[in-house]
Amino acid sequence: MFDKLLPALENSMKNDCGSMPVVFSGIEQIREKKEAPSTMSVHNTHEMFYLRSGRLEFITDNKKQIIESNTAVIIKPNVGHKIRVISPTIDTVALYFGFSKPVNFGSAQPSLESFLDFAGSDSIEASENYKAQPFIVISGSYKKSINNVMDRILEEKGNVDAVNHELMIEILTVELLLIMSRALKHEWEESLRVKNGKARELVNIAKEYIDENYERGITVAETASYVFLSQGYFTRAFRDEFGVSPMTYLMKKRINKACELLSNPEIKVSGIASQAGFSSPQRFNVAFKKQMGMTPLEYRKMNAKG
Repeated sequence: MFDKLLPALENSMKNDCGSMPVVFSGIEQIREKKEAPSTMSVHNTHEMFYLRSGRLEFITDNKKQIIESNTAVIIKPNVGHKIRVISPTIDTVALYFGFSKPVNFGSAQPSLESFLDFAGSDSIEASENYKAQPFIVISGSYKKSINNVMDRILEEKGNVDAVNHELMIEILTVELLLIMSRALKHEWEESLRVKNGKARELVNIAKEYIDENYERGITVAETASYVFLSQGYFTRAFRDEFGVSPMTYLMKKRINKACELLSNPEIKVSGIASQAGFSSPQRFNVAFKKQMGMTPLEYRKMNAKG
């Protein structure tokens, strides 16, 4: 069972985040009753700091923010941070994790690490600065889900004699990180509603991605995922920016490429579908006739006569 379950989890995480978080360094629960130490804490992994109850101020070298109960904070590696306890007591959980394959923008699929840099910056150029956004706060509608999984992880952590104890913690951690990635995407899209310039920048990145990859059979869903947007939001934003849907734009790119290939009589019509990015000759024929009003073979014959 597990030999099928774990690859499925990995593929799901890769689709959502761009890479699989496999470095699980540990989890700890902390209860503070007084002022935390003034020294900065630094870790070489990502940290998800979850405030289960209480109120505190989260502090890094260049940023401060008040954190309320049931709020998660994702902190980048090697970022010094500390807390100032505001309420009488706090209950926190810290989860440390990493990624198997960091990927940057421009690759086939950006990782969540790239997203954390990009989401916290005002532009692509600003995201090159690692300190642009030392941490990101997750709240909103996903707080309850994160809290539930955190409770299950802590319960399992104390159940050391259970069968497959370590495996269960790893599976729960993957579940937590999947929820976290969805929460980040939700927060990201909400922030774009007031950051119109960022939304415009994203759809332009997506357009470039289509221009560079349309021949290899990419989908609109894959393109939306590339810029960390849901397909529905991405489609609306793309249409607002370019006046056509991303599907229409993608099909036009492929049909234009097909027309170019059809002008070369040495290339067989049957082989043009895959070269233009279509999944099958049948889909190619249907799409071509819908846009051009004739079959690919009829287009070639007409072009030859011209």
